[in-house]
Amino acid sequence: MKNRDYDFIIIGAGSAGCVLANELSADASCKVLILEAGPMDRSLFIHMPAGVYRVFRDPALNWNYFTANEDGLCDRTIYTPRGRVVGGSSSINSMVYMRGHRLDYDGWAEEFNLPEWSFNNCLPYFIAGEHYQGDATEWRGKTGRLGVKQANYPDPLYDAFLAAGEQSGQGRSDDLNGANPEGLSRLDCTVMNGKRCSAATAHLKPALSRPNLTLIHSADIQQILLNGNKAQGVVFTHRGERITINAGREVILCGGAINSPKLLMLSGIGPENDLKGCNIKPRIHLPGVGQNLQDHAKIRLQFESKKRLPFHSINNPFNKLKAGINWMLTGSGMAASNIWEAGGLIRSNSDVTHSNLQYHFGPLGFTISNGKIKVEQAFSLNVDQMRPKSTGEIKLNPSDPYKSPMINFRYMNDPYDLNEMVEAVYMARDLVSQQAFDEFRGAEMKPGDQFKSEEEIKDMLRANIETAYHPSCTCRMGYDDDAVTDSEFRVHGIEGLRVVDASVMPRIVSANLNAPIQMMAARAADFILGRPQLDPVNLEYST
Repeated sequence: MKNRDYDFIIIGAGSAGCVLANELSADASCKVLILEAGPMDRSLFIHMPAGVYRVFRDPALNWNYFTANEDGLCDRTIYTPRGRVVGGSSSINSMVYMRGHRLDYDGWAEEFNLPEWSFNNCLPYFIAGEHYQGDATEWRGKTGRLGVKQANYPDPLYDAFLAAGEQSGQGRSDDLNGANPEGLSRLDCTVMNGKRCSAATAHLKPALSRPNLTLIHSADIQQILLNGNKAQGVVFTHRGERITINAGREVILCGGAINSPKLLMLSGIGPENDLKGCNIKPRIHLPGVGQNLQDHAKIRLQFESKKRLPFHSINNPFNKLKAGINWMLTGSGMAASNIWEAGGLIRSNSDVTHSNLQYHFGPLGFTISNGKIKVEQAFSLNVDQMRPKSTGEIKLNPSDPYKSPMINFRYMNDPYDLNEMVEAVYMARDLVSQQAFDEFRGAEMKPGDQFKSEEEIKDMLRANIETAYHPSCTCRMGYDDDAVTDSEFRVHGIEGLRVVDASVMPRIVSANLNAPIQMMAARAADFILGRPQLDPVNLEYST
């Protein structure tokens, strides 16, 4: 802590924070500090793609959040893991790279008065940000820092899944991030040279050798300091010391959709009455802070496999050791797979404008008991709802605002969502019933084929729906009374403070969130440094 004054202070070394740290520190005249609550990403299992289920439940790398009792889900609390480690959730996620549909971003532009956020304005940043390891097309980038490849581990269950897409009429795509964004496909993943390519690997670590960039991990952020209506700095504790750092230009909050609104509220920025109820002096009344919480709800179907395939034997200690050694020596093999290598974007009915359901397919089944994972001779199909109508909120805990906030997604509170999830179950079962699965398909293990009627399926869904790990939209962009930031991420009513992460999405996109967040952060860097935005790119979908 030799230097207590920086131009920029970035709070959170997750997907957005790592991008910003690299982009801002590339200007040698800028002194940049990035603060992270968690440890360095030293765990071997972070970097091993197949280690995903081990790391995303590791309490040492995780905020370990739970929701309040969700009344739409039988009053269950839903485990909501978020990355608390350098790289953030990009260090513990399933590495699926999805950009989202053109209509998602065009919807932001049209419905929220954000013309800068149309798809044509976002696409050049997706292209510029990726180092794609497949065939060159106008949709893909080859010179960016984020390693992206189409998953290709050979397993006949992946082949059956894709063939079933064609047989069922649900479709097939050669690139869901390209000209054909609907159907079933081998998914893109953020893996390079057999290892996870997290935001820390892609963006932060290559920049840490710069003398003008400082990373402090294991830092417990207390609040953003305000001087009148200007963000002045940050207060945090580190190794038992309480430290105040000043920001000459800006404080940039990249804590994610749960922690960013929490820190704003701890700093006196948010709904005035809620802050008073937590004995926090209101500084700026922004009623939208913590509101509009959205997520992708998920249901997992699991089927017995009549054939025993290599993934099914990974419980065997010898096989596990063999796969690990092979990965360490060659960067290949089973341990280099992120498991969820196939998936799809489909429509559950003809009334929706674009795909409203997403598949993630894995060639194994599993149960989790006492924190331990047991692989089963089965295959799994996750179905996520892409555009829920139900929204929730994040609030501080009045008994101790510094503890985990109160999280309520209000899953399935809108009847539309539950009806759409019923359609999701029908679509998934229809897919697995196709001839391509005949030689593999055994009994439906989860949830079980005893749930047949619409009401039976609704009851099953209320008891089994989980998060797809995509919280968002709690500090949304816009210009109405409930908006928190403007189109350039600046917090309304405060100078020198921006929020850059999934919380500023006005509405959740129809895809995994890691790629969109990195795109948004790259755009934010240009806004912050006063650089022109990249020229729009207008490419047409083939469907």
